[in-house]
Amino acid sequence: MILKHQLSFKLRPYGSEKKAQQIQLHASFNSQRLIVSTGCQLTSADAWDMTEQRVVSGYKGGKGETALSINDKLRHCKEQMEMAFRYFEANDIFPTKEQVAQKYQERMKGIIPKKPEPLRKREHAPKSPDFYETFEEFLRFSGEKNAWTPATFEKMEALRTDLKAFRPKLQFEDLTETTLTKFVAYLRDEKKLHTPRKKKGDRDSYDDEDITGLKNSTIGKKLGYLRWFLNWATDKGYNKNTAYKTFKPTLKQTQKKVIYLTKEELGKLQSLDLSGPNAHLEPVRDVFLFCCFTGLRHSDVYNLRKHDVKEDHLEVTTIKTADTLSIELNKVSLTILEKYKNVDFKDGKALPVIQNQPMNRDLKELCKLAEINEVYKIVTYKGNLRQEVEKQKWELVGTHTGRRTFIVNALSLGIPPNVVMKWTGHNDYTSMKPYIDIVDSIKAASMGKFDSLI
Repeated sequence: MILKHQLSFKLRPYGSEKKAQQIQLHASFNSQRLIVSTGCQLTSADAWDMTEQRVVSGYKGGKGETALSINDKLRHCKEQMEMAFRYFEANDIFPTKEQVAQKYQERMKGIIPKKPEPLRKREHAPKSPDFYETFEEFLRFSGEKNAWTPATFEKMEALRTDLKAFRPKLQFEDLTETTLTKFVAYLRDEKKLHTPRKKKGDRDSYDDEDITGLKNSTIGKKLGYLRWFLNWATDKGYNKNTAYKTFKPTLKQTQKKVIYLTKEELGKLQSLDLSGPNAHLEPVRDVFLFCCFTGLRHSDVYNLRKHDVKEDHLEVTTIKTADTLSIELNKVSLTILEKYKNVDFKDGKALPVIQNQPMNRDLKELCKLAEINEVYKIVTYKGNLRQEVEKQKWELVGTHTGRRTFIVNALSLGIPPNVVMKWTGHNDYTSMKPYIDIVDSIKAASMGKFDSLI
């Protein structure tokens, strides 16, 4: 379930002269509006950037607060409100504003403890630490220390939900190889899925395989998150059971296919007539092509502001990794920016970018119209059961395909990997290897063209 909502910060004057400002977080959803205090104040409204929704650089409050510290707290408040909404989405609940407010307060109390003294006492390795209390502590400290994104919190909380469903009173000493094996079996055979794998179509009901059990690839990721937590708990002295370190179940997996558009497919997309009933897809095509020719993620294009666009390059601080990138512009990206140069978008955005999910939907429609229909065989495993399905390429295209397209085509053009990595923000060659392998296979296949010269 998707719970549509909007979050924004607004100022509320207070004090005898109404010059001081309280910063409030406003959440709008289901025709309801929730207003919560962030606990942040400003001495003047001039210290607030309405467009960027943040305190202007250089501000210092009466109690020594800086713009950096206030903006960091505002980011945290917004992330916790997002996670509150994700909780209701995951549980298919249309909440009241009172329910959202309660869940938000629960998350704020859990992640920013008001009384740190008890937590410092817990660091002295209690004799019998509670598994789930320790998990909560892991979320608080690691989340704050490493500035987790809402997506990381969501993955960890999903793991905690699975563990509680598997064994509500789980303790560290229970995590033997036998118990871990049973947990894998639970994920594979018993866990109920929130979203069925297949659409009903003309069927009256879903098959059991559509609504129960995770695929091996997803189970592998969850075990990785569990090891992450257990390593932390072991380092802190809470966990003495190290059976997880040698637990390596056999989970058959195939390498995930890298979906990207070739030069010919990009040409099809660019030349596609989008007049008449398909006119609504033109901005989607422009944004997608911009990703294909800059390597930006959807989140970074969504966040791109007009002031980030310089004469011949972009200056971007990425949402996912906080890397500061300078990306030179080429003919295609310049043309797209020029097209929307004089259009006033909300919050000073540079391009008409929509949310990720509706853009994914429109991209599939767009690529289907462009007849990007190469057939792919997708192979997955659930336990030892091999599952095969054939899909046309347009069904597999998403917003991240733009970034993959940029990388593969850049390498195919002979641009050195270290140069591409400066544009994309990749920090090591490991993450680039799948793309380099693709380019190597393209080169090998192309060599055969010389045979026609004989």
